[in-house]
Amino acid sequence: MKHSILNIFTYLAFTFVFISCSNDPTSTTIPDEPVVTVTSINIKTDKAKYAPGDAVSFTIDKLSENSTIRYKYLNTILSEQPLTATNWTWTPPSEDYRGYMVEIYKTVDNIETILGTTAIDISSDWTKFPRYGFLSKFGTLSDNQITSVLDNLKDYHINSLQYYDWGNKHHSPLKMNGGSPATTWLDIAGRTMSFNTIKTYIDKAHNSNIASMSYNLLYGAWSDYSNDGASTEWFLFNDQNHSIINKHDLPDSWQSDILVTNPANTAWQNYIFDKTNLIYQNLNFDGWHLDQLGGRGNVYDYNGNLVRVNETFTPFLQNLKQRFPNKKNMLNAVSQYGQAEILSAPVDVAYTEVWGPRDGYKDLADIIQENNTLSNNTLNTVLAAYMDYDKANGTGFFNTPGVLLTDAVIFAFGGVHLELGEHMLSKEYFPNDNLQIDGELKKVLYEYYDFLVGYQNLLRDGGTFNTPIITSGDGKINLKSWPPAYSNVSVIGKKVGNKQLIHLINFTNATSLNWRDTNGEQATPTKKTNMILNLQNNQNVTKVWYASPDFDGGASKELIFNQVGGNLVFKIPSLQYWGMIVVEY
Repeated sequence: MKHSILNIFTYLAFTFVFISCSNDPTSTTIPDEPVVTVTSINIKTDKAKYAPGDAVSFTIDKLSENSTIRYKYLNTILSEQPLTATNWTWTPPSEDYRGYMVEIYKTVDNIETILGTTAIDISSDWTKFPRYGFLSKFGTLSDNQITSVLDNLKDYHINSLQYYDWGNKHHSPLKMNGGSPATTWLDIAGRTMSFNTIKTYIDKAHNSNIASMSYNLLYGAWSDYSNDGASTEWFLFNDQNHSIINKHDLPDSWQSDILVTNPANTAWQNYIFDKTNLIYQNLNFDGWHLDQLGGRGNVYDYNGNLVRVNETFTPFLQNLKQRFPNKKNMLNAVSQYGQAEILSAPVDVAYTEVWGPRDGYKDLADIIQENNTLSNNTLNTVLAAYMDYDKANGTGFFNTPGVLLTDAVIFAFGGVHLELGEHMLSKEYFPNDNLQIDGELKKVLYEYYDFLVGYQNLLRDGGTFNTPIITSGDGKINLKSWPPAYSNVSVIGKKVGNKQLIHLINFTNATSLNWRDTNGEQATPTKKTNMILNLQNNQNVTKVWYASPDFDGGASKELIFNQVGGNLVFKIPSLQYWGMIVVEY
């Protein structure tokens, strides 16, 4: 938990008082939880993720007397120890691909108060649970400036970065000076790039177990391509007489428009693979983040044959993997264009840049589930979904409710949102930093990413979505099964092993069901507290617990429950944006 917690509802074990033996679920009385005001402790770890067997180093900004550190896997307590210093280490269990929550708490008069939380990802491969960020500014930066950016991203547990537009020419990204990389070069927008900055970012990121992905189109060239040994025969054309090269227009002040090559042309593949190999020889990138430009209409190869561009993706990616078997690859499916072909190829992450008309919260969930199906449930999804898009034409701050509702939907369905870099992302041109994150959003996002990591084995590690029947026992909220609706709390169910998850996302005050919140006008949901819920259930329940990134830093709270007829009755303490109920059988 990275920010002050005021008016926190701490968990107090309570007992049911049975008023009658009827099957009326409201016949169960559950006391409300007490309100406690506390000062939080800021917990940080030294890495974004850890390999199995690694020790985790923690630091905190202040001590609290008579407090305890608690380590949890899901809601199971693994161990506890007294808090005696501002730094310490812990070695998690050796199992691979696990997420853990770490809590600092104290107990006064039998009331437990959470003072701070953080999360730990134990994963040997970052692509299992990608948490993708970006970098977009590679001018002359000091070591301290680079360290500051990476430390901030590490604190959000960002485990991989897209190096957006770091290169020189798309057909020859690493500018050479004789046999060595040039010291500086210009990118397509005319910005000065520094080789030392890029190299330092990569090396320092690796020190925090953050992977670095080299960004480049799979089929782009500048207008001076012939000077660098590329051939006109490798391009896509708007006509069958190869007289008009297909291109993506850019501002006149930029270095070039982007001319589109034919990904299926093996001579082009060999050429760009050689240029990529030159990158890998000089910069320790972990792989290639490939980009495309979406559907190109009717285009033809040099010989006049119609080319279906999406059908070129699979052979290109197959040959790329054969050339660089130890590097990671991912290809942006712009508006899902070519995603079926991309995810049938050897890629490591499903990546979608979301554009209209898929602007509803439901669309985000649908895209993630489409990617799950297309990858046979083997790849997790990153969504490039740009918030406050029109507002970013001016200056100001991101709208916190819009960001958090979008993240809640993406995270609840098992995806992750590409949004964090040197600044927060609002446009497809990543260097755009017109909008800033205010202090409130910055702090709350720490909690959301802690939650994403701490419960990744429920959120992102398999399971089957379903539709549990759950109602309000006290009328405090209106519940409606997904998709979302105005004036309702949306219910999303998923079965994971012996656990039934029930996500609650609060659209009660929503002014729009458009996730992009393009003008930054989404409203803050009204916080709901101490709500009695009735879940239709005929199975034997062993445990019910609750966690929310908006409540006690995501620390799990075990709930007292009762089965009244075919209803499981329990009370959840607080719902602002998003909460997760877990019923164990």
